[in-house]
Amino acid sequence: MYGHWYPHGRDNVTFARALLVECRAIAFSMQAIREINSHAQLVQTEDLGKTYTTAKLAYQAEFENERRWLSFDLLCGRITPTHSMWGYLLYCGMSETELKEVCQNIYCPPDIIGINHYLTSDRFLDEHLENYPTWTHGGNGWDKYADVEAVRVCTDSVAGVYTLLQEVWERYNLPMAVTEIHLSCTREEQLRWLYEVWNAVQKLQAEGVDIRAITAWALLGSYDWNSLVTRSAGYYEPGVFDLRSPQPRPTAIAKLVRDLATGNQPYHPLLNTPGWWHRPEPGNKFVVAEDAIISPTYIPDLVHTSLDLLIDGESGL
Repeated sequence: MYGHWYPHGRDNVTFARALLVECRAIAFSMQAIREINSHAQLVQTEDLGKTYTTAKLAYQAEFENERRWLSFDLLCGRITPTHSMWGYLLYCGMSETELKEVCQNIYCPPDIIGINHYLTSDRFLDEHLENYPTWTHGGNGWDKYADVEAVRVCTDSVAGVYTLLQEVWERYNLPMAVTEIHLSCTREEQLRWLYEVWNAVQKLQAEGVDIRAITAWALLGSYDWNSLVTRSAGYYEPGVFDLRSPQPRPTAIAKLVRDLATGNQPYHPLLNTPGWWHRPEPGNKFVVAEDAIISPTYIPDLVHTSLDLLIDGESGL
């Protein structure tokens, strides 16, 4: 819906068509694979967040928080004329006959539901456009609003990864894994984010939720992920290993991953401090050139924003 990747559409029709084609391809691919290996399992991943809004835009949050389940609902055979998104898919230009036929051919429930969740996956919609830079402005055809990262403007009310995984379990009751855990930030904050997700998963397991694993993605880091690979700038973010040395160099995350994988209790003084997304002290947010409220740690939004230099008396920015 943001038009970042092919076919770069930002309209409902393109979204619905692309989603149905993808789900049908998944189902047909698994059918072909299982003809060779009947024990093959489908780990279906999806980015999962939640939309928050002002009171005026509550109807849009309700819609988006239902639409986010479409891929899993399609694969699980839940899209029928009584589904809340049936009318939306018809609105996107599909005939009822075509939609019924497509949904009947898609059935392929995941063996494991893979959830990719980032601190920036949750969105906040606000009709007060004057409070946000123009590149955040959008709308739905009825109301205009800014679409921004919820963690930066309504930290106290964001559900968090524990609640989101709980919602997945209650909706599907299928085995789960957290398939992407990453934060483009300082090493300290990366440690805190990974450990927070681990603790959430441990709590869910203790409550009887069938959640199998977490994934320290990306193991070897990633290139140009700060722009969602929309530019070839060669920007590198280290992961568990840093590839900028002659040999892959283990980072601080490697020690944490090793401890978690071997059942050892991690010990690092940095883990006693909450991540920046939990810290309310002054300095976690400030105003940059375009009056965009951001965190002092690196975020993808900086590719759109001119950042004034701030010296904080220690290491600066």
